[in-house]
Amino acid sequence: MATAARSFWKGHLRLALVTIPIRLVSATATETKIALHQVDRKTKQRIRYQKTAGEGGRVVSQDEIVQGYKTDDGSYVLFESDELDNLKLKTRHAVELVQFVDAHEIAPVYYETPYYVLPDGDVAEEGYRVIHDALQSSGKCGIGQLTMRGRENLVSLHAYEDGLLLQTLRYAEEVRSAEDIFEGLGTGKLRPELISMAKQLVAERTKPFNPDAFQNHYAEALRDLVRAKLEGGEAVEISGDDDVAPSGKVIDFMEALRRSTSKTSEAKAPKPKAKSKVAAEASKSDVKRSQKTTGKKTRARS
Repeated sequence: MATAARSFWKGHLRLALVTIPIRLVSATATETKIALHQVDRKTKQRIRYQKTAGEGGRVVSQDEIVQGYKTDDGSYVLFESDELDNLKLKTRHAVELVQFVDAHEIAPVYYETPYYVLPDGDVAEEGYRVIHDALQSSGKCGIGQLTMRGRENLVSLHAYEDGLLLQTLRYAEEVRSAEDIFEGLGTGKLRPELISMAKQLVAERTKPFNPDAFQNHYAEALRDLVRAKLEGGEAVEISGDDDVAPSGKVIDFMEALRRSTSKTSEAKAPKPKAKSKVAAEASKSDVKRSQKTTGKKTRARS
């Protein structure tokens, strides 16, 4: 059975009369991203944005706000929230596969968000694996639609490693025409020797794709900068921070650094030496002598 991973959607994968319980798990990791917030340098307060209207900047409450569509002449067509809510589709907890295509037929520009698909329960695993093996051996992927959060998504289903991968796809109207973008490029015949040299260069640098071989240098530099500031004691308290800590045991990069730095500081800090019995007795004697001396001086003044 697949490992327990947090799922955000549960439903069924349907292919003709076959129905398999499944669940979706995000395929992308967000924990490694460092979120930066805007802070007032002087007051050390978080910057907040208010919704305002007009030149005077009148603050508008949420219940006074409606949605508007701007027309070509600059006027707006306004929509109340219930009008838009009525357009939302009711979530159907099913991925309906309606056709299959060669995986390479889908241009990369159509791919949007990836999700891992897992069987939901031991009973579903056999059917899940059958679909996986059929897609893998045929080189095909399934095409269907999934209604989620009020929106009907176009999706593709692929065999990926030992499991299934669902990709949300952009609709045709959401993709700009490549023909329109590239229409200004020349179409004249190129010199054969140049093409030959380019092919040779491609062949020399062709090797299996290994994502671990590439680094996000900006992200690494930002992590190093954060770590250096934390270790240098430059962390400050910020007021007006209403962020809620995530539930569970997930710890983000910033929190992990703070904890690590805190432990390191505690380990380096010198521990106070325990007083020996002799030193303790000497200290008590000093206190008694001091009290006696003070008492004598007080009687002499009186």
